[in-house]
Amino acid sequence: MFDLLLSGFVTLFVILDPLGLVPMFLALTLGAGAAERRELAFRASVIAFAILAVFALTGPMVLEGLGITLGAFRVAGGLFLFWIGFELVFEKRNERKGRSAIHAVDEPEAADIAAFPLAIPLMAGPGAISAVILLAGNLPTVVGKAGLLLVIFVALAATFACLALAHSLDRFIGATGRAVISRLLGVLLAALAVQFVADGAAALVGTSRILLPNS
Repeated sequence: MFDLLLSGFVTLFVILDPLGLVPMFLALTLGAGAAERRELAFRASVIAFAILAVFALTGPMVLEGLGITLGAFRVAGGLFLFWIGFELVFEKRNERKGRSAIHAVDEPEAADIAAFPLAIPLMAGPGAISAVILLAGNLPTVVGKAGLLLVIFVALAATFACLALAHSLDRFIGATGRAVISRLLGVLLAALAVQFVADGAAALVGTSRILLPNS
């Protein structure tokens, strides 16, 4: 189970992409002081944790209620995560997230950027939700669910730390450093996504064999 939780942490951390969030966070909080930025980052992390925790606890039941097998969701979710990895490698994801950030800045009626767009969709977006549901399906026990919640907490705590130190990190890492790290993480996520698809396909093949009548 430890290996699965470790793999889940890596997957979720890559999807959250804390270093990629840093420049967008700075743009959203332009003119804010360090204390205000920390407060916004904390609130966004708490909201994102609540959203991901709900899907971690209820996601498999929702799939079962909709008649979707875990194998089918693994294939679909794996393909979706592969696309996110592709976006990271070719720097398309930051462009898309940047458009969401700019939209929030341009909307004066946006009361709380911690909820939108920081928590949703920049942190607890479709990719993170899909990854959490995939992991929850592989951890059906109470201990497994507790471990998954811990993984979500640690991943978001790391994200909060990056956002709280956003100004210093942005100056230290620079645009080149962020680009290199994002590409490496994108390749890693693509590999994990392929594994999800392979596991899902194997599960679907096994299920079809059981359902086929004996010849």
